[in-house]
Amino acid sequence: MSQAVSEKEDFASLFAESIADQDLAEGYVAKGIITAIEKDVAVVDVGLKVEGRVPLKEFGAKSKDGTLVPGDEVEVYVERIENALGEAVLSREKARREESWIRLEAKFNDNERVEGVIFNQVKGGFTVDLDGAVAFLPRSQVDIRPIRDVSPLMNIPQPFEILKMDKRRGNIVVSRRTVLEESRAEQRSEIVQNLEEGQVVEGVVKNITDYGAFVDLGGIDGLLHVTDMAWRRVNHPTEILSIGQTVKIQIIRINQETHRISLGMKQLESDPWDGIGVKYPSGKRITGTVTNITDYGAFVELEPGIEGLIHVSEMSWTKKNVHPGKILSTTQEVDVVVLEVDPNKRRISLGLKQTLENPWEVFAQSHPTGTEVEGEVKNKTEFGLFIGLEGDVDGMVHLSDLDWNRPGEQVIEEFNKGDMVKAVVLDVDTDKERISLGIKQLGKDALGDAAASGELRKGAIVSAKVTGITDGGVEVALVDHEDVSAFIRRSDLSRDRDEQRPERFSVGQTVDARVTNFSKRDRKVSLSIKALEIAEEKEAVAQFGSSDSGASLGDILGAALKKQNDDE
Repeated sequence: MSQAVSEKEDFASLFAESIADQDLAEGYVAKGIITAIEKDVAVVDVGLKVEGRVPLKEFGAKSKDGTLVPGDEVEVYVERIENALGEAVLSREKARREESWIRLEAKFNDNERVEGVIFNQVKGGFTVDLDGAVAFLPRSQVDIRPIRDVSPLMNIPQPFEILKMDKRRGNIVVSRRTVLEESRAEQRSEIVQNLEEGQVVEGVVKNITDYGAFVDLGGIDGLLHVTDMAWRRVNHPTEILSIGQTVKIQIIRINQETHRISLGMKQLESDPWDGIGVKYPSGKRITGTVTNITDYGAFVELEPGIEGLIHVSEMSWTKKNVHPGKILSTTQEVDVVVLEVDPNKRRISLGLKQTLENPWEVFAQSHPTGTEVEGEVKNKTEFGLFIGLEGDVDGMVHLSDLDWNRPGEQVIEEFNKGDMVKAVVLDVDTDKERISLGIKQLGKDALGDAAASGELRKGAIVSAKVTGITDGGVEVALVDHEDVSAFIRRSDLSRDRDEQRPERFSVGQTVDARVTNFSKRDRKVSLSIKALEIAEEKEAVAQFGSSDSGASLGDILGAALKKQNDDE
């Protein structure tokens, strides 16, 4: 009986010790021996009554390269001594994490780099073994530039920088790119210190863009701009460069702060603009090739590195407001004349029309003033007509030169675009490229002839034929100059108010009147019967006495009339 009780007590005490050992054993890192490797797990003995299984992936790079073998001593984290399958629950990953976390966290806080091995590819990036902890390497943080094949970088110890650590979630994010950028910055700084502006070096064309090429100078890139590749015009860098080509270049500028380097190739050649003024004096006629056409003109290469501009205004004597592309085309060879050279601004002004005869000068020589011409009405404007003439030039007939007597605004309505008209050359201004024409000059200027003869001087007496009667007066035409018309106002029809009635006159009736006003510029003639009567009366009184002598005004006028008849 007592023996049975004693055995029970021994069993109870052993069980209690077992439970105590179990409580103490769980939740700590223990050393174990790998007893076997089965497929994707390693069997580990940590000195317990049972063994545990640990997935091979938790051993990091060693599980990939085959260096993990039975007999190796490893540290594992004991989660449970025995599970439902009767095995110990062990974790190599947790053990390593516990070991390395404190060390990694200290380096993270001190901004120190850590060494790791890329051993697997996952969605969005890669996994890195940080000697015990598994970190995530985003694809964007692998290299400075995107790379397609990462296999050469895997399973090789290399430095990384920790970007983020989350102990609660057990996440670590690292970057290889930041390490490369720092190393590159140090390398660039060292290389830049050894370079000088004006230095001639060799480099390899690394990349080509529309605006230039990037040249590797042995660890640092410099930009060779398209305008610094050659003295001549280069439309695209691929015309003279290719990727991988070794080129000799000169360092133009170095920015010590940004480490940007500007390079040049044309600077290694002599400047073709030296002595350009002597080589291309104004007025020299030369042949060039059209290299580029713009809205404002065309560029012509006179020799490699030397281009001049034909402004659109210097392309044609007669074609105005025409796009240069309708006159010239690229690669076309043309004769041009040098108009101006500015070596400081590196500009040469060229003329295309100067290689041809000036049509305005040709017209002036063959059509002196007074020459009669014929042409088509090209345009009607508010100030006159434009007539197309020989030599593809235009002449203008001003409103004032359309008709001698009628207003130009009225006469111009009788002309239409496309009409063939005759005119007289009045003036040719070759400098301003203007030809003045006149249509009225084809006919006789009756008013001008009458004025020239002195018949229209103020105070002259003229005979006129009534051509029209209005309430305001009488319209007349001079008897000796039928094309000259005038108007006698109602108040000028007679000295006697009762006789100032227009209806007492008839069309075709001839009357004598006195010229009271004449304006050649305004082409206006004013006549007055009343002024003539008053003048005749004054003359009669002066010759035959006055009413103060006892003679009546009728007697005086009668005697004057009798004398006039006797004289006739």
